[in-house]
Amino acid sequence: MYHEENSTLPRPRYGSIVDDERLSAEEMDERRHQNIAYEYLCHLEEAKRWMEACLHEELPPTTELEEGLRNGVYLAKLAIFFAPKVVSEKKIYDLEQTRYKRSGLHFRHTDNTVQWLRAMASMGLPKIFYPETTDVYDRKNIPRVIYCIHALSLYLYKLGIAPQIQNLIGKVDFTEEEISNMRKELEKYGIQMPSFSKIGGILANELSVDEAALHAAVIAINEAIDRGQTDQTMTALRNPNAKLKNMETDLAQNYQNHLSQEKTEKERNAKNKACPALEEERDVYEELLTQGEIQSCINHANTTKAVGQVNEAIDKCDEAALITSLSSVALSLVGVHQQNSVWYLEQLCASKEQKKQEMGIPVLMDREEIQKDITTANEKAKTHKLKLDAVARINAFIQTGDAAEMMAAVMHSDAQMPPVHTFAADLYKTELFNLQKQNPEGLLTHEELCVAVEMLSAVALLNLALDVNDTEGVKIHLCNPLIGISNLDEENIQRYIDMLLSLKQAAAGHGQDYLTWNDIQNCVDLVNLQVQEEHARIIAVSLINDAINEGDPEKTLEALQMPTAKLEAVNLSNCHHYQEVLSHARIHKCKATEDDSAVLWLDEIQDGIYTANKNTEDAQRLAIGMAAVNLAIEKGDEQQTLSALQAPEAGLRGVVTECADAYFNELSEAKQQKVNEAEGDCKSVWIKHRVKGQYDYYYNLETSAGTWVQPEGFTENNDQLTREEIQNIVGQITGSYHREQLWLSNESLIVQLQARARGYLVRKTFSKRKEYLHKQEPAAIRLQASWKGLKQRKSYQSRLKLLQENIAAIIKIQSWVKMCLVRKQYQKRLQYYKDHTEEIIRIQAFLKANKARDDYRTLISAENPPLNVVRKFVHLLDQSDLDFQEELEVTRLREEVVTKIRSNNQLEKDLSLMDIKIGLLVKNRITLQDVVSHSKKLNKKSKGQVEEMVTFDKQGIKGLSLEKRKKLEAYQHLFYLLQTHPTYLAKLIFQMPQNKSTKFMDTVIFTLYNYASNQREEYLLLKLFKSALEEEIKSKVDQVQDIVTGNPTVIKMVVSFNRGARGQNSLRQLLAPVVKEIIEDKSLVINTSPVDVYKAWVNQLEMATGEASKLPYDVTTEQALTHVEVTNKLESSIQSLRAATDKVLMSIFSSLDNIPYAMRYIAKVLKNSLHEKFPDATEDELLKIVGNLLYYRYMNPAIVAPDGFDIIDITAGGQIHADQRRNLGSVAKVLQHAASNKLFEGENAHLSSMNGYLSQTYQKFRKFFQAACDVPEPEEKFNIDEYSDMVTLSKPVIYISIEEIINTHSLLLEHQDAISPDHNDQLHELLQALGPVPDIESFLGEGAVDPSDPNKENTLNQLGKTEISLTLTSKFELQDGEDRDMKSLMIKTKKLIVDVIRTQPGDTLTEILETPASSQQESAHLKVIQRLAVQDAKTPDKMKRSQSLLEDAQLPIEQKKRKISRNLRNLEQAGLVSSSTKYQEVINEIAKDIRNQRRYRQRRKAELLKLQQTLQALNSKTAFFEEQIDYYNTYIRTCLDNLTRKNSRRSIKMEGKGEEKGSKKSKPTPVKYTAARLHEKGVVLEIEGLQTNQFKNVLFDISPTESVGDFEVKAKFLGVEMEKVQLHFQDLLQLQYEGVAVMKMFDKAKVNVNLLIFLLNKKFYGK
Repeated sequence: MYHEENSTLPRPRYGSIVDDERLSAEEMDERRHQNIAYEYLCHLEEAKRWMEACLHEELPPTTELEEGLRNGVYLAKLAIFFAPKVVSEKKIYDLEQTRYKRSGLHFRHTDNTVQWLRAMASMGLPKIFYPETTDVYDRKNIPRVIYCIHALSLYLYKLGIAPQIQNLIGKVDFTEEEISNMRKELEKYGIQMPSFSKIGGILANELSVDEAALHAAVIAINEAIDRGQTDQTMTALRNPNAKLKNMETDLAQNYQNHLSQEKTEKERNAKNKACPALEEERDVYEELLTQGEIQSCINHANTTKAVGQVNEAIDKCDEAALITSLSSVALSLVGVHQQNSVWYLEQLCASKEQKKQEMGIPVLMDREEIQKDITTANEKAKTHKLKLDAVARINAFIQTGDAAEMMAAVMHSDAQMPPVHTFAADLYKTELFNLQKQNPEGLLTHEELCVAVEMLSAVALLNLALDVNDTEGVKIHLCNPLIGISNLDEENIQRYIDMLLSLKQAAAGHGQDYLTWNDIQNCVDLVNLQVQEEHARIIAVSLINDAINEGDPEKTLEALQMPTAKLEAVNLSNCHHYQEVLSHARIHKCKATEDDSAVLWLDEIQDGIYTANKNTEDAQRLAIGMAAVNLAIEKGDEQQTLSALQAPEAGLRGVVTECADAYFNELSEAKQQKVNEAEGDCKSVWIKHRVKGQYDYYYNLETSAGTWVQPEGFTENNDQLTREEIQNIVGQITGSYHREQLWLSNESLIVQLQARARGYLVRKTFSKRKEYLHKQEPAAIRLQASWKGLKQRKSYQSRLKLLQENIAAIIKIQSWVKMCLVRKQYQKRLQYYKDHTEEIIRIQAFLKANKARDDYRTLISAENPPLNVVRKFVHLLDQSDLDFQEELEVTRLREEVVTKIRSNNQLEKDLSLMDIKIGLLVKNRITLQDVVSHSKKLNKKSKGQVEEMVTFDKQGIKGLSLEKRKKLEAYQHLFYLLQTHPTYLAKLIFQMPQNKSTKFMDTVIFTLYNYASNQREEYLLLKLFKSALEEEIKSKVDQVQDIVTGNPTVIKMVVSFNRGARGQNSLRQLLAPVVKEIIEDKSLVINTSPVDVYKAWVNQLEMATGEASKLPYDVTTEQALTHVEVTNKLESSIQSLRAATDKVLMSIFSSLDNIPYAMRYIAKVLKNSLHEKFPDATEDELLKIVGNLLYYRYMNPAIVAPDGFDIIDITAGGQIHADQRRNLGSVAKVLQHAASNKLFEGENAHLSSMNGYLSQTYQKFRKFFQAACDVPEPEEKFNIDEYSDMVTLSKPVIYISIEEIINTHSLLLEHQDAISPDHNDQLHELLQALGPVPDIESFLGEGAVDPSDPNKENTLNQLGKTEISLTLTSKFELQDGEDRDMKSLMIKTKKLIVDVIRTQPGDTLTEILETPASSQQESAHLKVIQRLAVQDAKTPDKMKRSQSLLEDAQLPIEQKKRKISRNLRNLEQAGLVSSSTKYQEVINEIAKDIRNQRRYRQRRKAELLKLQQTLQALNSKTAFFEEQIDYYNTYIRTCLDNLTRKNSRRSIKMEGKGEEKGSKKSKPTPVKYTAARLHEKGVVLEIEGLQTNQFKNVLFDISPTESVGDFEVKAKFLGVEMEKVQLHFQDLLQLQYEGVAVMKMFDKAKVNVNLLIFLLNKKFYGK
């Protein structure tokens, strides 16, 4: 930015420009302005360096210093430097400037500037130098602030408090850009630069008489010093005017020497800094010693003597002498206490010894070092005492067993304990209590407590990590040396974690909240033991394989019986068979893996043992069964033979009881034949059986014993039938028997065939009978007709007989008919009179109507309508049933509209989220279950909202109790105040960051005003927008263009609101026809990009010719425009663009009245506010800002994306084509340039032919924007003022959620001082009445949420969105006898007068009040009161009048007249009425109310119609959203069906058959892969500590858990299960989404994430 030059060459006085050329007047003036800016930058740098020297803190750069001083923090810190007794750090607002850095200036920053001004006043700086607070905060006159800092520096320097400020003019350089920028800033504010060179003179003129005498005495001292006479110097020093202290006579020579030395040094420095050009501006104190410097020299001499005494006492270790010397006045040490003398001596001795060792020679301690050690010793003494007291309290609380008090004592800073965690209070209490009992003295020392607390804190953090299943956290805390766990092995960390998690779950199941240190240590020891056992088992497996390879059964048995192998069911007798089975298993594995070096794993060895044992059992049973069959055959017992064949030991198939004799006969013959065929007489007792086709088992028939080893001298018995022979015989016999039974089983089929034949014959006979009946149909009809005729004739005869029997009755009927005829003739005679009566009535009605019209015209137009006329129309002030019905209907519709708006907004957000979720589903980012659950949420949301409101009204804050009623009324009063006083919310918006204020506007504020659903709330919302916009422009906008370049909060919310449900119809009416026309015009193609047009032309050529074009495909804009075809197409697009733009312009300009009034009024406020703040801004600049609001922000997005703003109707799943969207974007681009008067240049230079069109269009826009700003004020538009609520029929009602109420309450409490500095304000009173912010559960009431519900928090969050209705009322309504508000008093008086004039006649009000009422009038008045009371009883609660008005209405007529007279006198004193006019002013007000009543009814009907239209539009939007929901549901169902089909096909592949009907869905089968196989697939990349050729011995078992998307992966080495880990599919997808390619499992195996996801999809999801 700048640099100092140390060159000795002469420099120019100002700036860095040196030239000798002759300058013109303009150039000289330019140079003068540049020099002023340069001088001011130098003064800024001087002030910056001086403040940094005082504060020992770095300040912002010089060019940013002005902005950095605005918050006043640095100024307040400077005040602490020179006036610490006046200002302290606690009084500085935003000391660390965090608030300023986060959200800019706050009005409380002005407090810092005030503190600085107070500090300067306390020091006596003349007030002629003081700046105003606004000069700092609003940056109105920062040069004045810098001027004051310079004056302050000189003043403090003369007092000896601060260093002298430097003169840097000509010594620092600034860039031309920095000087020019500063010049522009100075010219922008038009500030007169103060004269910095005259500060010394002004200070001298402003000094008092005492200060002048002081300076005279100081000058005399300087002269005495120059003379060198010690006694003269002492005499001058003792001058009372010099105000010097602490002088000692024996140090006179020291004073003389030191003062002379200081003065000589100062004179030398002054000469070195002297500049001839500034000689006239030099100050006298640049060479003379100031009073402060003289006092400093005296103090220095005194201090040197006292310091020597202190050092002498330290060397002697004399505690008494030390405390005496430390208490010396000369030292002025702070905080010296007699009782801490031991600590002082110890600290000072230690410091001096340390200093001696560092320097290598004996040294003396100076005052600063002594003071520092005194402070340190005091702190140590205090800390030690507090520490002992704290340790005593902790021991006491441990003994009493109060965990909360004990934790508070431990956490107290005095205890100096390591950090503790309150959530584990019980753990600390229990463990410390156990330690205390183990201590012989029953108390723990500080050191013991520190060690114990440190260890327990580590245990608590480990427990916390276990609770949340944070494996990484468990690892960190377990390895923390503070926990003191021994025998930790880093290789077993994961095992420790898994074991600890299991222990934690088990402990929680037994009601134990925490694992103790002993539990953790035992767990570590147990895991270490398990790991040792696993390694031992691996060694044992290797030895077993070696023994198997040697082929020695004895060695194999010995290896199997090794304890470390932990093999089960090893039987000594099966030793030989174990060798056989395990050898066969190894050979089979080698063949399967094609690896001759393959070895058996532990589970394979155990399976081999089980197999061998089972083979032995099966062989023994087989041998016994075969021996039994042969024995039964030999005995000739047929039944015993059948039993032996059916015995399970024999293992024979197909044995049936019916063939017992056949079995016996055939088996006997076979055995006899075998005996005959046997050679010799072989009666051996041994028989051999073949087991599983490969093992021989030897059985002794006599001993029934068997063996796998061939007996010595083995000879096989040949007369025994083998199992195969017996099975063949049984199978043949059973097969013959089954064939015979087959024929018998077909008998039923023959019977069925015969039955079918008989049935056919019966049906044939029935068909013939039916055909006969159809042919005889005419004859049947004739028979039926004859029968019906006979019955009708019989009925006629009966009727004729009845008439003959009742002749008298018939005659009577005839007489009645004749009488009617006579009456008709009489009516004809009266007709003449009736005709004339109608004419008479018409004449009378005409006369009465004329009279009524005259009276009404008088009421409407007369300046002072007579009382008699007003009396005729007072009935119009009454509310009819129709009024109540309409009012209730408006209220109901308003509620429904607001609910619909909020519901649609939420639906729209959820649908947007659904779009994202389906997008992620397509990209495999989330699971289908997540999308389905969100879809269910969408379907539920629209059904349950009304039920929630109804249910909530029965409990919670609306429950029937006094306390809840008061709470409800308090919130109603609060929101009424916020609604009707917009300044509170306007300030609150800007107290929050912009993102939070936007959310606050979207939710709470629009809810508070019911989305402007009626005129009253629209009026109030506009007042809020106006206040907030004016506040934002005042505090946030520094330039006119900030509105365009920035993103003003209020502008954004106004546009968003008026494009929402309220303004959607307006925007649709404005743009829908023309946008729809552009979209539906298929021939319209607008492409103004030369490159795109060129590429389309090249593609067209290639398609037409069928050959590749020789033209380059990628070209620049300039290259594309060189082709005639491109320019022709571009010109055609421009013509189409102008035509389409003209259509849109015509639609906009002709629809000015369709723009919402709120948008036009805010545009007017924006224009006026900017003009007020920037009076120099031109009309064009302001209209461009208005155009930015009305067109760019409001209309332009709807043109570019009409589907996004409901301008056109798009079906679910439909969308606008890219060409259509490009056409709309091109039109919007031209309109945007035209509205801002921005021509096509630069990149858009090819469209420069439209610049003339843009200029013409801008002039049209300019007139349009001027007309748009021409709107009446809201008071005139809506005929509403601040008193309208006092006369309206219904009370305002809002519908707001519990969460929004709590958030608003919390924000108001947080910022109440900022939005309402006056603590007597109404807002403070209401917030104090409400008390602290309640939680959601207190709102809902007891029992609303189950306390044991594990999802209680989620349930409460969901219930927080429940909406309730608040009927807003004012707490500060005037009561009887306190009518100080004349407007309110006028309203009450008018109500009383209307009641009186209804029943008592009179020409004037005075006459009525003075004339007593008659008894008839009293009676009539009583009837009126009763009628009104009945009417009030029928009035809904929301429309009832205030209690005071109801009580006034019940008064007798005379009391009412007295109260009217009293009120009129008060009103007359206020100047509102006059008795001289017989109070005609009140009559005029009543007439005005009658006229307004009619307008109100008309306005209510219009509002009713508008609400109905709005509700219809909202219902259409809801229907559209529901259509989208159906579309999404269809999509999700399709996904589910596809997934089901894929899973079904996969099930068929894996199982070989489908699932049985009605069976439960099978659990997916786990998959197993060796590491070698996964390495081939690329899933496993490497395993730490294991060679690739060993991967075959590692097995990964992947199995899905009950939780969808969760898998358990187990790792085995040589069959020994080593570790297991939980794998979450969602985590894998998240890693893939974040671009992580490789992850670690088991802290050893590196895995490819993408290939692992592919494997899981393929094996478990069928993808």
